[in-house]
Amino acid sequence: MKSAIFAGSFDPVHLGHMDIIRRAAFVFDELTVAVTINPAKHALFSPEERVGMISELIADIPNVKVVRIDGLRADYINKHNFTADVRSLRNTADFNYEMPVAQGSAYLYNNTQTVFFFTDPKYSFLSSTMIKEVAGLGGDVSKWVTPNVLDKIKEKLNTKL
Repeated sequence: MKSAIFAGSFDPVHLGHMDIIRRAAFVFDELTVAVTINPAKHALFSPEERVGMISELIADIPNVKVVRIDGLRADYINKHNFTADVRSLRNTADFNYEMPVAQGSAYLYNNTQTVFFFTDPKYSFLSSTMIKEVAGLGGDVSKWVTPNVLDKIKEKLNTKL
């Protein structure tokens, strides 16, 4: 059985993330979406809130589950013997960041391969950081997130978008 993990902060989860999740779920028998904690980023949502939002969005995809990872991603990956670590690439900046991460991970993983999915061009500019910045300034992010995520952003920012 081919199992994969797609890990990230997902703060908030957006349509670009969902595109990668659906495509990876098509390729692999099982996909685990892992919410990670990045102390370098200012989180809008708690890890539990992010797990909840993603869980709602993947409810119709039977071979996908959502978990939270605390600690080193490689430790979780090795413990669960994933076939692949799914990473997404939007642009050359992502490639320049992800390539050394994948090369370093090769030393940390037991038997897991890093697999890159190119982002659909219509989402190539999209990032959670940008969504938080635009929404925080009262801008419309409704074309970048699902309606339930938009509601949660509005609730969190206490604003009308």
